[in-house]
Amino acid sequence: MSDAANVKVEEIFASKVFTFGKMKERLPKSVYKEIRNVMEHGGELSLAAADVAAKAMKDWAMENGATHYTHWFQPLTGITAEKHDAFVTHPDEDGKMIMEFSGRELIKGEPDASSFPSGGLRATFEARGYTAWDITSPAFLKEDATGVILCIPTAFCSYTGEALDKKTPLLRSMEAISQQALRIVRLFGNTGASKVTASVGAEQEYFLVDREKYLQREDLIFAGRTLFGAPAPKGQELEDHYFGTIRERVGAYMKDLNVELWKLGVTAKTQHNEVAPAQHELAPVYESANIAVDHNQLVMETMKKVAGRHGMTCLLHEKPFAGVNGSGKHNNWSLCTDNGVNMLDPGDTPNANIQFLLVLACILKAVDTHADLLRQSASDVGNDHRLGANEAPPAIISVFLGEQLEDVVKQLVETGEAAHCLEGGKLETGVSTLPELEKDATDRNRTSPFAFTGNKFEFRMVGSADSIASPNTTLNAIVAEAFCEAADILEKAEDFELAVHDLIKEYMTKHQKIIFNGDGYSDEWVAEAKRRGLPNIKSMVEAAGTLTTEKSVKLFEKFGIFTRVELESREEVIYETYAKTIHIEALTMINMASKKYIPAVVKYTKFLADTVIAVRDAGAEAFVQSQMLSEVNQKLREAKSALEALKKATAQASAIRSMKERAFFYKDTVKTAMEDLRTPIDGLEMMVDKAVWPVPSYGELTFEV
Repeated sequence: MSDAANVKVEEIFASKVFTFGKMKERLPKSVYKEIRNVMEHGGELSLAAADVAAKAMKDWAMENGATHYTHWFQPLTGITAEKHDAFVTHPDEDGKMIMEFSGRELIKGEPDASSFPSGGLRATFEARGYTAWDITSPAFLKEDATGVILCIPTAFCSYTGEALDKKTPLLRSMEAISQQALRIVRLFGNTGASKVTASVGAEQEYFLVDREKYLQREDLIFAGRTLFGAPAPKGQELEDHYFGTIRERVGAYMKDLNVELWKLGVTAKTQHNEVAPAQHELAPVYESANIAVDHNQLVMETMKKVAGRHGMTCLLHEKPFAGVNGSGKHNNWSLCTDNGVNMLDPGDTPNANIQFLLVLACILKAVDTHADLLRQSASDVGNDHRLGANEAPPAIISVFLGEQLEDVVKQLVETGEAAHCLEGGKLETGVSTLPELEKDATDRNRTSPFAFTGNKFEFRMVGSADSIASPNTTLNAIVAEAFCEAADILEKAEDFELAVHDLIKEYMTKHQKIIFNGDGYSDEWVAEAKRRGLPNIKSMVEAAGTLTTEKSVKLFEKFGIFTRVELESREEVIYETYAKTIHIEALTMINMASKKYIPAVVKYTKFLADTVIAVRDAGAEAFVQSQMLSEVNQKLREAKSALEALKKATAQASAIRSMKERAFFYKDTVKTAMEDLRTPIDGLEMMVDKAVWPVPSYGELTFEV
């Protein structure tokens, strides 16, 4: 257990992080100033300064028990990677070990680049890759059974310069959005700002299950989700788990989790039970996008580690259990200048806030123009089970603005001027002892994939197991493009006030089709979205091709975020990841059906058959026993037939050479065969004696935590 019992947050917060405060204490003023200047304005750190920083970082890490360091990076696997090197060098002539860490070691590493997904950018014989220190994200210490490791956040690229990770494109996109957003705020007289930062807060949903029960489920071990499982008698129907009292065991876990995250500088703030049984959520405070991405990776890793201490397993898969709510990761995104202006704050009178209306119009244009890309950025294999499944945002991208802003947009479109805006008023409860509450001018919409929530946009489509790097890279890129095109027009305008009003009306009129404030789960919305011409991309593999359209290539190359080759490689990685993931799931189903379910049911049919004979020998009628035997035997026959069909489909998929064709075959054929096998097995679970069923049930997994 951790030291959570008597924790003082202000004392432990960021104790494992090489913060600005620690830098200031340990570095000469000139070196500290140089590092801060590079962090805030870009440029290259001198080798002399890097050497000083490296020594200070090493000394701090060793004082805290570290023996090794690692360049911590985020390859295209969607998780993190690390290779540990000790601080040791050759012993001196007296045999004394010397501990060193140079500026060169801090700035650059050389991991093998051929063993990570690269989509053809690196061949097996082309192994060299480089990690480069992301100076804008602080180094930190990880402590586990391996010891204490100094982790240096880095970018990862190939020998030929292509980005092989999630971090590099994100950093490029952050520079792009900053440059273009500055053009917008300067048009409105803000000359004091020198930088605009994309700020992100990523809410993380997750499930907790008992470790012993988890280890009895091969599907959870290999696939992260249950590939079989009949529904429990009770699920989330009573809506009693959401925000309900947190169980003692889960509460102890949350307490330890918070302590570990606070030590790492993660501002874990909110915790609660989510909708489904055994489902929970953690939400942090906002941070700059690249640090938010790093911290979310640490959140997921720490969740898993701490769960083990409590005899539990943390499931981050988007759909670990069929029939109950899946897990997402709501990505709250906003833009803030370095002199304190939130560009998405509408103020008290949004109808009169021209800068905000221009920013809003540009975002509507960006989301409408690149709805396909935004949908793709939230794609992963697990999310295919969630998006559009009447529990999460639909696969159709739309923007929720709320009544107040929708009314403002309507006025601007119809008349070119917004003369008024709706007011929130007071909340009347009808109880004299309750205080009067200021009511917001608009409600929330939980079915919208991209919702305005006061002073930010909440992108609700991101999968719980996925990195938030890709969604934020895409968001930054598409909005940067819209800002750039608006600034190109307005900077040349002779009458700025007239030009900006005309541009706001033009953008809102042309792109109002993306606005939808209704029920995103309804069939009527699917039909309406089709009428509006909005894309409805239903799967990860169908979304992959949006990366390499001419529209997308032009966007990303314009701002130096991706090259065409990098985009093509990522499309290939998506197909490969999808095919491999479904292949693993199919093999797991084949293994479980062959070695667990069917043998267990065969034994049960023998028991039923023996029972029929025994009852008849006793001179009684065995109608019920015979009927049960017949029904179970029929389902068993269906399961065996479906098992053989899945084996055949999986073998056919493996023989397909084109990775794109293979991925689509897995989606269209193998997944169907998997469902065909699951159906009779789940039916048998409802018929077979629990004592002989070989794995824990949904009820045991989700209610016995």
